[in-house]
Amino acid sequence: MRIEARENEWRMAPADAPANPVTPSFSEALRFWAKLGLISFGGPAGQIAIMHEELVEKKRWVSEERFLHALNFCMLLPGPEAQQLAIYIGWLLHRAWGGIVAGALFVLPSAVILWALAFAYMALGDQPAAVAILAGLQPAVIAIVAAAILRIGGKALKNGVLWMVAGLSFLALFFGKIPFPYVIAAAGLVGVVGVRFRPAIFVVARAQTSAPSDSIPARGVHGTPIRALKIMGLCLGLWSLPIVAVGVWLGWDGILFREGIFFSKTALLTFGGAYAILPFVAQKAVLDYGWLTANQMLAGLALAETTPGPLIMVLQFVGFVAGWQHPGPLDPLVAATLGAAVTTWATFLPSFLFVFLGAPHMERLRENRSLQAALAVVSAAVVGVILNLAVWFGFHVLAPVNQPFNWFGLVLAGLLFAGMKFFRWSVLLVIVGAALCGVARWLFLGAG
Repeated sequence: MRIEARENEWRMAPADAPANPVTPSFSEALRFWAKLGLISFGGPAGQIAIMHEELVEKKRWVSEERFLHALNFCMLLPGPEAQQLAIYIGWLLHRAWGGIVAGALFVLPSAVILWALAFAYMALGDQPAAVAILAGLQPAVIAIVAAAILRIGGKALKNGVLWMVAGLSFLALFFGKIPFPYVIAAAGLVGVVGVRFRPAIFVVARAQTSAPSDSIPARGVHGTPIRALKIMGLCLGLWSLPIVAVGVWLGWDGILFREGIFFSKTALLTFGGAYAILPFVAQKAVLDYGWLTANQMLAGLALAETTPGPLIMVLQFVGFVAGWQHPGPLDPLVAATLGAAVTTWATFLPSFLFVFLGAPHMERLRENRSLQAALAVVSAAVVGVILNLAVWFGFHVLAPVNQPFNWFGLVLAGLLFAGMKFFRWSVLLVIVGAALCGVARWLFLGAG
């Protein structure tokens, strides 16, 4: 559902692409993955486009068919599909170490940058200049999410049934207050049942997107039970080790252990990308657990939009702020840093598990009609989920409690949305422009 239109564009790759792509050395690949982690702005669509341009068209390390084959598989998984695509291609080129390096370097630069931004926000958040910048960034978030609704909805809602699913999902979340996982699970069930009776309706979102395997084989790696057990044991051990360690150290009721458990669960629910999971995280972290406020959640999303790497990195900001505000016996900065680290580890390590386990079976997964139908309906439900997110953000930015209506935010959000819709402004341009507008308002009108 997320990148289908991009796939159709990528099928128009140069006709002179080689039949036998060249395999780079490990050091060559290492340099590329390090570079990618620093330039991967623009969300998953932009990040995947960068990888396609570099890996298929310029460097020709993989063919068009293999790239799409890997992309189709990664879109079946929970978690950030762009990072998973990097892991898969790294694995394809240089086996396990290639996948580890590619996935880690895709995340590491944005993790470091967002840690610095989160520290600045918590240490200087009440300074007039910082308030002014955030006053501009928050309307930008509304515009970006609204543009995402149109972009994703145009690709996912192919018929009236899927439109109805999107609408019901929004109503269930916004008015019924039904938890996000139940909505997604129900949508998947509708797809599995519906495809048995009306396959033409339910197998649409991924029609004609599969590509056959090309001349780059998986080089003898097979999905044997022994291999699967080894991967599961290693990844699950690494996944749980730091979480158990902080539980032993600071207690099972401590903030760090609770963050590790919560974000481990969240990592298994992130079908549909960051925009889909954010309402669930906001509900739990803001309303149920009281780890941070709605305004802080908004600020975190705005700051995450300014960094390279996956947008789901905003969860690191949540972990940082939660640790800062609930440090227990630790210094606030130490607790915040550990909270950010535990959150990032729990969020991104599962991607390695999913790719290393599933890649050898990708052909069978891709051809499963029931799975395709389930994902088509889940894609439609995600549109409703994102609409719920946009409305939630809009209320908190434009009509904050016990404050006057934010007309500046409304006008700025409208202008930024129009720029993205009609003039194809990039996310980076929108973020920079919004921050400058906030500062200009503060300088000329004396308001943050």
